[in-house]
Amino acid sequence: MSDLYETDVLTWSERQAELLRRRAAGERVNEDEIDWLNVAEEIEDVGKSQVRAVRSHIIQALLHGLKTRAWPQSRDVPHWRAEERLHRDEARDEYLASMADRIDMAALYKRALRGMPTTIDGQPPLPVPAESPMTLEQLLADDAP
Repeated sequence: MSDLYETDVLTWSERQAELLRRRAAGERVNEDEIDWLNVAEEIEDVGKSQVRAVRSHIIQALLHGLKTRAWPQSRDVPHWRAEERLHRDEARDEYLASMADRIDMAALYKRALRGMPTTIDGQPPLPVPAESPMTLEQLLADDAP
């Protein structure tokens, strides 16, 4: 079954799900057909994927907020503000309290800073804070701008 995992993860996952559902329903299944190690890894990856999604939304929210601060006269400011709100909302919707220890705002802010363009509309950016001006809680707050 591990070979199938390496060559056709879709078929593998469908087969594993079928076996696990049958077993959960009390049906006897051939335990050797259940690929326990890869099933466990995939379950763990589901959680990691959720954390990555929240981090990605946070980075995008921070980046759009930074652009708004760095180029306040740009015609794109309304768009950046809308994108920042959208990514904050998405992060808030997907965030779970158990993720708090896995989200490093300082590191995410640095990534957002690295994503800043050097110019927009031919203009260099105004100075922006070197450190994140907000906490995770502030970014996820329902009443955040």
